[in-house]
Amino acid sequence: MSFLRARGLSIAIVAALLFMPYWMAAIGGYTELATRIVVMGLAAMALNFLLGFTGVLSFGHAAYFGLGAYGAAMAIKYFGWGTIPAIALGVAVATFAAAIIGAMIVRRRGVYFAMVTIAFGQVFYFIAFRWNAITGGDDGLTGWHRQPLDLGFARLDIFGDDKAFYYFVLVAFLICVAIMARLIDSPLGRTFVAIRENERRARFLGVPIERCIWLSFVISCLFVSVAGALYALLNNFTDPRALRFDLSGNLVIMAVMGGMRSFWGPLIGAAIFVALQDYVSSHTENWMSVIGLVFVLVVRFFPRGVLGMLRWAPA
Repeated sequence: MSFLRARGLSIAIVAALLFMPYWMAAIGGYTELATRIVVMGLAAMALNFLLGFTGVLSFGHAAYFGLGAYGAAMAIKYFGWGTIPAIALGVAVATFAAAIIGAMIVRRRGVYFAMVTIAFGQVFYFIAFRWNAITGGDDGLTGWHRQPLDLGFARLDIFGDDKAFYYFVLVAFLICVAIMARLIDSPLGRTFVAIRENERRARFLGVPIERCIWLSFVISCLFVSVAGALYALLNNFTDPRALRFDLSGNLVIMAVMGGMRSFWGPLIGAAIFVALQDYVSSHTENWMSVIGLVFVLVVRFFPRGVLGMLRWAPA
């Protein structure tokens, strides 16, 4: 029964995403907001792969989000690459950086791991902030835009329309989510959950803890870099704020608010966060105070998150 309910929830969420540009317009939203929700939902779910299913907290995921964004933007601006190769370059750069950094910090635990991820993230932030000639510094990287889809024999300009780009982002989101779901249901995913539940017992059973945490960290950063590349393409712009640690904090808030022990919870948390940010920021500069209050109320009354409070939510 729980399997059928989980499958029903997944079908309902995918159906809502498929028609989101249309029903969101009916309630006063717009297509770009829908795209932003999907992108940030992917980023929050990627972080949750490490936090919710492996039990390791990172406050440095913005670094790999930003590397994916800058990698895609630079590939288009400086190399003239197409949209798909640009995304691939951004993801490759971010994943390589995650593999190197993860290997250096994988033996840290708890708050020490979280603090080290912040430290490395700020290194990338200051590089982007100070390297004006390449990154544009605080003004950001401008003068580029997403390119038509190059099929080799033809170039299709499908990214000029907001709805067309939304569905491109949605396809990328669904591919990433399907891979994450498959990994979580695999023996490797069960190993990650075993580490989350009891690291000492997992080590006693012969699980290579450091190697598994490193792998979870790299996979998580790979998916968050996809979100970063898509976010840069959404705005045709990126700046050092995409690398700053407060973005990492926002991703943690999204995951916890939606339910970090549930698969779809971070997407729900991202939808609440982004929608509130868009609405409240149009009325006051203190929008983060409202989101902070909502976050406190959710943690106080629904410690498993908005989706996690439901017994039938997949865990």
